[in-house]
Amino acid sequence: MQKTPSLRQSPRYPVDSVDHALTLMEMVRDYGRVRISVAARLLGVSVSTAHRLMAMLVYRGYAVQDASRRYIPGPALGLPPVGVPWTAELRHRSYPHLEMLAGRLRETANLMVRAGTEVRFLTSVEGDHSVRVGDRQGVALPAAAASGGKALLATMDPATVEQLYRHQAELVGSPFDARSHTRLAAELAMIRIRGFAINDQGTEEGVGAVGVAVRDSSGAAVAGMTVSVPRDRLRTALDAGLVAELMRSRIELEADLHGFVAATW
Repeated sequence: MQKTPSLRQSPRYPVDSVDHALTLMEMVRDYGRVRISVAARLLGVSVSTAHRLMAMLVYRGYAVQDASRRYIPGPALGLPPVGVPWTAELRHRSYPHLEMLAGRLRETANLMVRAGTEVRFLTSVEGDHSVRVGDRQGVALPAAAASGGKALLATMDPATVEQLYRHQAELVGSPFDARSHTRLAAELAMIRIRGFAINDQGTEEGVGAVGVAVRDSSGAAVAGMTVSVPRDRLRTALDAGLVAELMRSRIELEADLHGFVAATW
């Protein structure tokens, strides 16, 4: 009897490290909670190897560690679609402006879009300092912690933001943290007044960032433009005019978005 071909045939030249990382991602997705020791046993690798693989999943937003030190699905495993193909067009139009911004400041410039309560980096242009923040393309972060995410949330009606986070709490089966949201609402109110957001090690130790919201021709906030800076240079960069340069780049980009309306793509 002829066998039915497998839908998942092993490639001719498998790459074990990639296979292990993807298998580990599937464990996190399907099991819900994974311990490193268990993952190592199932993968047939050492605990140290499993830990390094998991560290990459955490870095890319595919896993996070809970209070019991087990790993659970991260935001990148549950992000809704962000609007392709308009995001591709937005990235195309934005990239030259990110290059100019990174060139003027010598710091890393980024573009991100919001998906629910998370933001996803569409692209980055690294600065040329020997010590700099690296490329963040593809990384997912909590919108309430990232500068670009906060800038985007600040463009929304406060009641809509609260509804968004209440809905997210229901989805993950956790109670809505009213106290934490009150702090976020106060910060967003300040961002609305001053026009930009700051992330001082809110998403990564040793890294700071400043972000603004970018609007399309209809006036809708469609992206966050940010500058990431090593934390020990953040205050110096702010004093040297980082915000003014970021605002300038936002204005130039929005002029280049004339005729671009995300909702029509």
